Amino acid sequence: MKISDYGFISDCQSAALIDRSGSVDWLCLPRFSSPSVFGRLLDKKAGYWSIRPDGEFTSRRAYIEGTLVLETTFTNAAGKVSITDCLAVSPKTGRDIGTRVPHTLIRSVRGLDGQVPMVMEFLPRMEYGVTVPRFVRETGVIQARGGPVALKLHSPVPVDMDDSRATAAFTVAAGERLDFSMAYERVFSAGEKPAIKSAGSLEQTVSKWQSWTREHQRYDGLYPRRTRLSALVLQGLTYSPSGAIVAAATTSLPEESGSDANWDYRYAWLRDASLIMRALWVTSRQDEPRRFFDWISEAGGVLAAREDVQIMYGLEGERDLSEHILDHLAGFNGSRPVRVGNGAWKQTQLDVLGEVLNAAFRLRNQLEFSADRPLRETLINFADLAARHWQMPDSGIWESRGEERHYLLSKVMCWVALDRAVKLAGALGAQRKKAAWARRRDEIHRAVLSEGWSEPKKSFTGWFGSSELDAAALMLPLVGFLPADEPRMRATIDAVSRELGDGSLVRRRAGEKNGFLVCSFWLVECLAMLGKTAQAAENFESLLALANDLALLSEQADPATGDLWGNFPQAFSHVGLINAAWRLTLAERGQVGSLDLD
Repeated sequence: MKISDYGFISDCQSAALIDRSGSVDWLCLPRFSSPSVFGRLLDKKAGYWSIRPDGEFTSRRAYIEGTLVLETTFTNAAGKVSITDCLAVSPKTGRDIGTRVPHTLIRSVRGLDGQVPMVMEFLPRMEYGVTVPRFVRETGVIQARGGPVALKLHSPVPVDMDDSRATAAFTVAAGERLDFSMAYERVFSAGEKPAIKSAGSLEQTVSKWQSWTREHQRYDGLYPRRTRLSALVLQGLTYSPSGAIVAAATTSLPEESGSDANWDYRYAWLRDASLIMRALWVTSRQDEPRRFFDWISEAGGVLAAREDVQIMYGLEGERDLSEHILDHLAGFNGSRPVRVGNGAWKQTQLDVLGEVLNAAFRLRNQLEFSADRPLRETLINFADLAARHWQMPDSGIWESRGEERHYLLSKVMCWVALDRAVKLAGALGAQRKKAAWARRRDEIHRAVLSEGWSEPKKSFTGWFGSSELDAAALMLPLVGFLPADEPRMRATIDAVSRELGDGSLVRRRAGEKNGFLVCSFWLVECLAMLGKTAQAAENFESLLALANDLALLSEQADPATGDLWGNFPQAFSHVGLINAAWRLTLAERGQVGSLDLD
């Protein structure tokens, strides 16, 4: 299997990945970060739910317009059939998707032509494949119970059952519709169980997604179809009850074949805030980015006056994300280890201070600083931390698990933190701090120009005193530290493109095999800011071509094959796409060097 073989559906609390043959190979319930009930993505013995034509077939797939509802059409010698997959949402959720969901996967089978023999295999394995459930037949339902989890399979056709799975063989004729569903319940939960009617809920889910799209998407720039789809992906990666956005829907998809760089991305990183804020500001109505900042305020409210700022949190603000290895899983195509949790939560990464303050500055007209004391105090604390600790080494944006260093981008983002804090001082009620923040901001700027520049390399490099290039330096013009056409910055863009680039892809550092997609989109932005719009557009369109047939992107791509690698779908990559499309739009409108902060 390839990562690009998978489609993505979501109810904004959890997500499923479905392959081209109609197999649900990844689903964690009830949250993105919960243990999987279908985990064949990471090991064939970890569970799946397959519905497909019997025998050989071809398939094609697409999202229903304006939704993350997936429709796959299968064709074989007997005819044609479609399967429409969704994670159901309630129509009674106000303007948001996913604040109230039945935790139900719906699979609607429709006959389109002829009479097609079909087979169904329902083989859940709870707790990442550790638990083989007990199957029980009840009136009109098959129940799979394992540990605290019960899955109720509603089938419109007779189902055979043994100790480990439920199966069915049936035929669907043209014009016929058969609705299957699987509902999640907690075995020992008190209170009312959610009720769902599959047929109505499919249509309601489509309607809810399309309503959200009409009400919230307002993008009016270049590449609208791809940009709006990326905004839908970001919404699908949003944990609606809190507003947190997970970095990706998966854990442990490798950065390259056989790699042990397999990480759990089902958490929310503060660093993502700035770029996600801009992406949502570009594509959505203003309440969408504001909701995400509400989560930062809640999670970060405990950070006021604290030194131990975390870079990431759980979906409801949990701090302890301790990492462990699932030794019983073989990993995606044999790439071990499989990790749950992420040890980076303990790292010091100073750039997050600037990311959060940059996001707050962008949303300053929507955020009510005077009425939101936790947010106000957190932002003041972040600025003070940047002023006090900018000279400390840290683990950097790429979350190095080796020696801490004086990473260039960490220093630059401390500058951003103080620059934005100076501009927000009045709104934050921190006028008395403004002068001290400004002095430290200017000190950092001088230090970066002096110690971050390598004369032998004719470029800014990865860390102070280093001669190693790092694509993170492309961020400097994007956050306003230097103009893109400043001579040293222009030389850096050229050096990164020349030494780390491979076609339209850009590697983070020398020695890596695959291109990092968000860095590649950063280069598009830098080229556009330099006025090289034709080259920027050419790069951008080459990057679009790397997405799978559903326009989904992972974290990285192989320059030689175009194969996608890393966790999937990746929020940062889709954010990069949106921001690069908007940068090209600004360039077309004559705003080549605009920072677009107002």
